[in-house]
Amino acid sequence: MIRFECDYAEGAHERILKKLLETNREQTIGYGEDEYCKAAANLIRKECKSEKAEVHFLVGGTQTNTTVISALLKPYQGVIAAETGHIAVHETGAIEATGHKVLTLSSADGKIKAEQIEAYYQDHFMDNSHEHMVQPGMVYISNPTENGTIYSKHELMELSSVCRKRNLPLFLDGARLGYGLMVPGYDITLADIAALTDVFYIGGTKVGALFGEAVVIPDPTRIPDFRYSIKQKGGMLAKGRLLGIQFQVLFEDGLYYSIAKAAVEQALLIRQAFEQKGISLLYDSFTNQQFPILKNTVLDSLKDKYAFSVWQKISETETAVRFCTSWATTSEMTRELLEDIRLL
Repeated sequence: MIRFECDYAEGAHERILKKLLETNREQTIGYGEDEYCKAAANLIRKECKSEKAEVHFLVGGTQTNTTVISALLKPYQGVIAAETGHIAVHETGAIEATGHKVLTLSSADGKIKAEQIEAYYQDHFMDNSHEHMVQPGMVYISNPTENGTIYSKHELMELSSVCRKRNLPLFLDGARLGYGLMVPGYDITLADIAALTDVFYIGGTKVGALFGEAVVIPDPTRIPDFRYSIKQKGGMLAKGRLLGIQFQVLFEDGLYYSIAKAAVEQALLIRQAFEQKGISLLYDSFTNQQFPILKNTVLDSLKDKYAFSVWQKISETETAVRFCTSWATTSEMTRELLEDIRLL
């Protein structure tokens, strides 16, 4: 079975495992205050061109989203997100469990627009009974989105502008950020994201690490005492150096970018193969996630050899599925799939 259903099916890049083994018997202080975490944080600050930024390492994506959102919001506030956003669909009500409602906006491609946020804000405060309603308190986006789409620099600038105008912190979920940054011709960098958002995180779990995410707070006054929240929400790892070592390896010489680029290159070959067969794609994704619309009979011919995710029923005879490459997807895996697509 060749697995294309997600980008976290494998363990970690071998250079990370090597470094973890080399440092295994070292004794360090815990809870992310060790020298490895400090070194990794400095590398990330350099990439973000933000010397004053705080960088915190958390164990996983759901813990990160829950911790950041609950730390930013007042008890009577909610978070604006796309109706397809990860926090709205795939986190088992984790945000609601902290007492905060996810305020969803319609989205055809996983993205939300600045004008939607402005309209939602205006509608809330123009309602005479707004004090009886959940107040919009921040905005959540992911880049890439759940649908593999990405925000252009212009779109991100517009979102940032309306959020700052309305004092709504903008939080970017970067679980797959590496795959977005490596889209050919993409003009957004980590420095741009640091300048345009209030908080974001760099995903490791899905981009080469065993586990872990790096939260970046460009202006630490936005979330004072954030470490208290990390501990309270279960995101703090006692053996914190395990996170620092992984991100140090990923960022010390560009490994994060090179492995993400390789995954995107494999995904675009898969996209091209489906297009050459005249197969439509549900979303216009140029990242590591591809969503072909396949006849159910075709699915049956592929599923014994390949693992992929069923995404959306299109009709009685067609289904949209997701093929997802990862940092570990080899050219041999992709070539085999390309040949079977050619034979459909």
